[in-house]
Amino acid sequence: MWYNMKNIYEELNVKKIINAAGMKTRLGGTLMHPEVIDAMHSAAKSFIDMEYLQSAASKIISEITGAEAGFVSSGAAAGLTLSAAACIAKFDPSKMDKLPNTNDLNNEIIIPRSHRNTYDHAYRAAGAILKEAGVDDRMAGAGVRGVENIEIEDEITDKTVAIAYTAKSWSSPSIDDVVKIANKHDLPLIVDAAAEIPPLSNLNNFIKKGASLVVFSGGKALRGPQCSGIICGKKDLISSAAIQCLDTDIIWETWNPPQNLIDKNMLTRLPRNGIGRGFKVGKEEIVGLLTALKLNVKTGFQNDVKKWMDIINHVHNELSGNSYFTPKKLIPEGEGVPLIEIKVNEELGVSAYEIVNKLKILDPPIHLSEKRGHENILTINPSNLNLNETNIILDELKNFISR
Repeated sequence: MWYNMKNIYEELNVKKIINAAGMKTRLGGTLMHPEVIDAMHSAAKSFIDMEYLQSAASKIISEITGAEAGFVSSGAAAGLTLSAAACIAKFDPSKMDKLPNTNDLNNEIIIPRSHRNTYDHAYRAAGAILKEAGVDDRMAGAGVRGVENIEIEDEITDKTVAIAYTAKSWSSPSIDDVVKIANKHDLPLIVDAAAEIPPLSNLNNFIKKGASLVVFSGGKALRGPQCSGIICGKKDLISSAAIQCLDTDIIWETWNPPQNLIDKNMLTRLPRNGIGRGFKVGKEEIVGLLTALKLNVKTGFQNDVKKWMDIINHVHNELSGNSYFTPKKLIPEGEGVPLIEIKVNEELGVSAYEIVNKLKILDPPIHLSEKRGHENILTINPSNLNLNETNIILDELKNFISR
C-alpha cells in the first residue's frame, strides 16, 4: 500500500488546514459523521442497480420532506441544473436529447433580480435563459422598494418554463407570494435552498409552502458526502431529472425502471444519456447521504448549536477589551449557525486581508471567512472548529497585537 491510512494527506504533500470559514466547497465541505463513513464503506462492497437505489432514496427523501419524490444529486449545483432540465424537457425525449441547445424550445426561467448569484450559472448550464424580474432599490440602498410581485408576473410569457427562488431569510418577495404567482400561471417554482439547513424544519418547509422543486446540499450541515445533494418535489419533475441523469445506455425493451421513480409509460422512447450524465452520483454517496439525512432527523442540531455557541463565546471573551480587535457575536434564532465578526481596528496597522493572507501561510494554514473583508472585518464560523483549533486561531490573532 503506497499510503498510510492515518496520514494520507501527508503522503500527498497536502497540508491539513484549520477551517474557520465554514462549510465551503473549496475547503472540503464538512466532516462526515462516522456513521456515514461506515455506511459508505459498506455500500462500496456490492453492485446494485442504480435506478433502484435512487428509487429507495426517493422513498426516504419523500417521507422526510413531505415531497412526492426525491433524488440524490452530485451536489446542490447539479440539482439546480437537473431541475432546470426537468422544467424545460419534461417527458419529451427529443427535448432531453437537445439540451443544452434550447434555441427552438421554451427555455425562460424568471428570477427576481435580487436573487441573482454566482450559482445561478447552474440553471444556464441546462440551456435555460434567466429572465430578471424587478428592481430592488431597497437592497441597493437607493430607495424603499424591493422586487414586487407584479414585476415577476410582467415577465411571464409563453416561453416561461419555471420561476427560480433563492431561499434566504431576507429574500423578497416572500416565498408565499411567489408560490401564488407560480400557481396562478401553472409554473413550477424551483427553490435553491443549498445552505438552508439548519434549521432542520426547512427540509419540509418549502415543500409545505408549495415549491415544486427544492434543492439542498448534502455536504454542508447535514455532514453527508461533499459531492451529494437532494432534489425533492413533484414526482413528474423528479422523474424527468432522474431520466436525464441516470445511465440510459440500455435497450427500451429490457428497461424496467422502478415505478415510484420513473413512469416508463410517460415516455415515447428512451432518450440518450442526458444533460445530467456528467453529474452521476455513486452508490457510496447515495447511501452516505441517506444515512446523514436520517441521522440528522433523529438527533437534530441542538448539540451542534451548543458547541458552536461555546466557541463563539470563548472567542468573544478572549478578544474583548483591547483597542485592536472588536468582536461582535451574530446569533440567529433557532438552530442556525452563530458567527463572530472581528473588526480589525486601524490601531493594529494591518488590514483584514493582510491578516487572512498571513494566516493562510502558517503551518497548519488557518482559513477565516472573507465575506466582509472589504469592510476590514474577519468572520469566524465555528461549524468546522473544535476548541483546540479555536485556541490556535486566538493565539495567532493575539500575535498581531504583540508585534
